Amino acid sequence: MKNIDILAVGTHPEIMKTVKRLLDSKPGWRCTGASSAAHAIAGNEQTYYDVVLVCAGVSAEETRQLHAYFKSPVVQHYGGGSGLLYAEVCSALKIVLP
Repeated sequence: MKNIDILAVGTHPEIMKTVKRLLDSKPGWRCTGASSAAHAIAGNEQTYYDVVLVCAGVSAEETRQLHAYFKSPVVQHYGGGSGLLYAEVCSALKIVLP
């Protein structure tokens, strides 16, 4: 099975630390964090992500920038625990959680 590369974008360091830890804990999932849309775009010209996760603190304009730049699915993370986080990623990728 291919690794799933996830880019999580959010402005709250503690939330991002938790999101990254949870996503990295799934076998075959790798998460990269970015603190803004500009940081996500500037740092990833050569990287493909399977999904871009928009987390807390990202503005509507930044979300539009992410949609415009990345070809992969860009989904909003609404919080609410690890189950919802995993479901958001799996839904974007059209995979079924085991």
